[in-house]
Amino acid sequence: MKEQALSLVRDAADRGQALNTLREYLQALVLRSFHESEAFRCLAFVGGTALRFLHGLPRFSEDLDFSLVSPDGYAGQVWMAKLKRDLALAGFTPEVTWNDRKTVHTGWVRLRGLLHDAGLSPMADEKLAIKVEVDTRPPGGGRCERRIVTRHLSFLLQYHDPASLMAGKVHALLARRYAKGRDWYDLVWYLSQRPPVAPNLTLLQNALDQTQGADQVDARRWMEEVRDRLLAMDVKALLEDVGPFLERPRDAALITRENLLGLLDR
Repeated sequence: MKEQALSLVRDAADRGQALNTLREYLQALVLRSFHESEAFRCLAFVGGTALRFLHGLPRFSEDLDFSLVSPDGYAGQVWMAKLKRDLALAGFTPEVTWNDRKTVHTGWVRLRGLLHDAGLSPMADEKLAIKVEVDTRPPGGGRCERRIVTRHLSFLLQYHDPASLMAGKVHALLARRYAKGRDWYDLVWYLSQRPPVAPNLTLLQNALDQTQGADQVDARRWMEEVRDRLLAMDVKALLEDVGPFLERPRDAALITRENLLGLLDR
């Protein structure tokens, strides 16, 4: 599998696209290992990487985010230990850590030497890292679906439906302390679908109550809240964040205040 990973990046157009492709292959290995551990009996795949793997979002993503659906059978440390064995058997040199001391359990997968072997780093010991996060106390109201996905490998995923994924994105836009270009690019994607994806308002309200305080923000006014935040920010600064992760870098030009306001007003 390591040789397959390296073969994917040999003809990449540039270092950034090669790094994105390599990282995504490893994300697929993580998801396959979790599938074999039956982790998706109690986890739902969420976030931008879920949107890419399940719905073809044309941007790459860095982290793997999960929401705990049921505590029955939850064994994050065991799953990560199996993942480490799987990666070693596949020819990689993995370092795996797991921290479950906070509400959001966090794991790191670091692969030493892979970037050097792929010709992406002159340093033999530089590591490629993937972050795994599990929210063990997620807001209620998410709706789940299940299906088999094939991306390099085949695996069965349980995941939030598009409306629930949209709710998570709107929550990030409103609750994140800083503006992140990838969030706004994803919003363009959601609102450009036909029909546009509407957020799961129950999940969004519960998420806002959890982070902003009960009754502080009305989820039904999400468009107005997002518009107000958009009008107060430097949109040009968003492009630096999202540009390196786009399949088509020119798509960064879609993120303008006018385009976003047009989609929100539609």
